[in-house]
Amino acid sequence: MTLAIVESRVDRASTHICDRLRERADWTERTDDSRPDADGGGTYYRLEDAELRSFDDLHIDLESPADAFDCDPDLLVFASRHSGDTGALLTGHFTGNFGPAEFGGEPDAVADAAPNALARLLAAFDEYAPEEYEVGMEATHHGPTDVGCPSLFAELGSGDEQWDDPDGADAVARAILELRTVDPHRSRQVVGFGGNHYAPRFERIVRKTSWAVGHVAADWALEAMDHPTAHRGVLERAFDASEAKIALLDGEWPVLEETLESMDCRIVSETWLREVDDRPLEVVDRVESDLGAVDDGVRFGDRLADPFAVVDLPADLVSTAQGIDPDRVRAIVETETVAFTTDNGGSRVGSRAAIPESESETAETDSEGKSEREDPSSDALETIIEELAGVLEEKYDAVTVEDDAVVAEETAFDPRLARQVGVPEGPKFGALADGESVTVDGETVSPERVRTERTRRFPI
Repeated sequence: MTLAIVESRVDRASTHICDRLRERADWTERTDDSRPDADGGGTYYRLEDAELRSFDDLHIDLESPADAFDCDPDLLVFASRHSGDTGALLTGHFTGNFGPAEFGGEPDAVADAAPNALARLLAAFDEYAPEEYEVGMEATHHGPTDVGCPSLFAELGSGDEQWDDPDGADAVARAILELRTVDPHRSRQVVGFGGNHYAPRFERIVRKTSWAVGHVAADWALEAMDHPTAHRGVLERAFDASEAKIALLDGEWPVLEETLESMDCRIVSETWLREVDDRPLEVVDRVESDLGAVDDGVRFGDRLADPFAVVDLPADLVSTAQGIDPDRVRAIVETETVAFTTDNGGSRVGSRAAIPESESETAETDSEGKSEREDPSSDALETIIEELAGVLEEKYDAVTVEDDAVVAEETAFDPRLARQVGVPEGPKFGALADGESVTVDGETVSPERVRTERTRRFPI
């Protein structure tokens, strides 16, 4: 991994960041007489895995800046200012134009993105930012669109005070240096569409999931782009430049959805990305095919086994156990399954699950001497049933797991017996149910006197 860093001499935030970069590492000073000083030649700086060069122009006006570097960079970072009415802010973003090119680059063009590097940059900003600074991610905007390698902007903002702040500049410099060890791309990333310029939905994905986010076309960029079908090329380029095949939309964009679907692009929800997280996508696809869609309430368990079997969970047992301790039931099912259905907006375990097939299937012989195999999912299902029976023990006096049912026995307050001995309904019913004696017409009625034994069977 080799990192190229671009300094713009007309951007004083950039020069301050790069001054701190030069102070923070043991650079070797070199001279390049093959290029003008204005275009990255003259004095430049090298580390084993990084190179820093200075240019006279603003970053947005540079064309193919990677060509100026001897290190054949895998990633290029523009150390830059951020301008706006946002106060002290450190930001990162990719470059390009989903439509006209008002601030550098070409229209309908985007540069190669570095989704994983942006995720690492935001995490480093979080670590190094002075207390008064916010950290954020911006949508794709401005040039350059032809860089020569994956790139991103690392910015210090948002006004004169911050551009001259040594602590802010140092935070950006330290974050940039951490990018020397990062692969620009992850194995999974998405392209974002919609939302505001500071992209909160897409920043949540970067921060809270294993997914990285490449190019983001904010609301204003989509409006500037106009009709998506007339700009299909830049949409395709955004996916190629982000090394992504999946899209996340913020807002309602029906024509854009149709266009993306015609490009064989998969459109997913934020819920889908959160729930899938780092799970193998081939397993996710089979779960959604065999069990149900994540957006319809399917949730993933802790087991990553494949193959798996889809089974019915014992509904009455699950429902009763959830009435006793829903969090424990959820933990039991999550621990033993690949995935499971849910009800009530995902808050309660549903009636079906994908369960790992046993690693060792034992062969048995039937009455005719033919070899049979036990149900490959029986081990996991039996464990779930046994654990759910354990939940029932919190309420019932005795719980037994039989071949076809879980049997629960309890001695409980019987309203019928209470009425027979003259106890009026109301507070005294409650007292007896809580195990307290009551007095009726001068006679003491103990809770044992109005209890009866009950047996419930939960089919499995």
